[in-house]
Amino acid sequence: MNGCFLTFVFLFIFMPLTLHAQKNISLSGKVIDDKGQEVPYAAIGIVSKNIGTTSTEDGTFYFQISTAELKDTLSFSSLGFFTHKLPVLKLIQSEEVAIVLEEKTTSLSEVVVNSSSFYVGQALKKLKVNTLNKNHELDLLYRRWSVEDNICRFLIEQNIKAIDRGPSSYLNKFSIENTRTSADYRFVKNEQKLHALKYMEYNNPLRNGLNFRSYKWETIGDSSYDDEDVIIVEGVISGEETITLYIGLDSYKIYRLEMDKKPKIGKSLTATYIYKNNKANKLYLSYHQREWKGASKLSENVRRAMISASKTPPVYIPIAYRHEVYVLDLVEDKSLFQTGESVSNLDMSNYESDYDYLFWKSLSMPPETKFYRKNIEELEGIYGVSLEHQFKYTNY
Repeated sequence: MNGCFLTFVFLFIFMPLTLHAQKNISLSGKVIDDKGQEVPYAAIGIVSKNIGTTSTEDGTFYFQISTAELKDTLSFSSLGFFTHKLPVLKLIQSEEVAIVLEEKTTSLSEVVVNSSSFYVGQALKKLKVNTLNKNHELDLLYRRWSVEDNICRFLIEQNIKAIDRGPSSYLNKFSIENTRTSADYRFVKNEQKLHALKYMEYNNPLRNGLNFRSYKWETIGDSSYDDEDVIIVEGVISGEETITLYIGLDSYKIYRLEMDKKPKIGKSLTATYIYKNNKANKLYLSYHQREWKGASKLSENVRRAMISASKTPPVYIPIAYRHEVYVLDLVEDKSLFQTGESVSNLDMSNYESDYDYLFWKSLSMPPETKFYRKNIEELEGIYGVSLEHQFKYTNY
């Protein structure tokens, strides 16, 4: 009995100290080059622990660590620059956090002796070896803006957990943990047949088994990443599709993929997929952005409303979806996976989810970007209602 009492006292005294020791600490700043220009999509974090984030298109970053990481070292890596390392404590103690990366000049003309298609072929051949190809859990922040008549009219944000096996395979499953939406100012209200996460997956040519012989490949530049020389190769199918790959010259890793696709008249798709190394030096998805543009036929009630307002209704109205996806966390230990199961054949807005204000308030959100602000300014400008008020009154 006394032993149990002493154990209780010990836990009572020392548990608060343990909890305090794991208190979260925010790290934020901006990554720039030696000319003061922003460095977008830089990989930032403690690589040995899979902790970190990706800088925004403006070079800004924000993420959280615990006091257990105070003695660790941060790594800053980006295409075209030398990798920069900095003690966590030094970053915390700095008043104005501007991380300056040194540009690495490369000239691969004397090194690159093989054809452009050779490097693409080797990169695809080694895709499974170079990427994290076992089950791992991604903690995602997924944003989708719905655009009608060239104005953003609806935003949906979801925190999603997904079990992935890397770009050489497919997502095993995903579950929607939390959702919030803006006010809905759409009048067409076009819906996707699948969750947008599935389109992110299906539109990635690396997952679809890229038939690289169908493209005309050309080397268009060079760069570097993590001290490895990188060759930039562009593949074109005339009038249909352009793919740009950033391939490590020695490892054949694909660090970045850009795509511009025009599958049908009146439609287009642009997308970017960015990958970074985990602690075992295997690549996994870090950031994704895409925009799909198309057109939708006006419904009869909208046509009548426009006619009543003395306006001439068009037959079709331009519509678009703008997507932005951040990987907030990577979990490789299967015993720590939390992903449930969600059906995939629903539009993002048709999933039931209770609004958790405290969750969104505490989430380690990435800094606002030009891309984000552009969409939000359009959304707020329709009736002059701030996004904060839209979240507040729409989700409750």
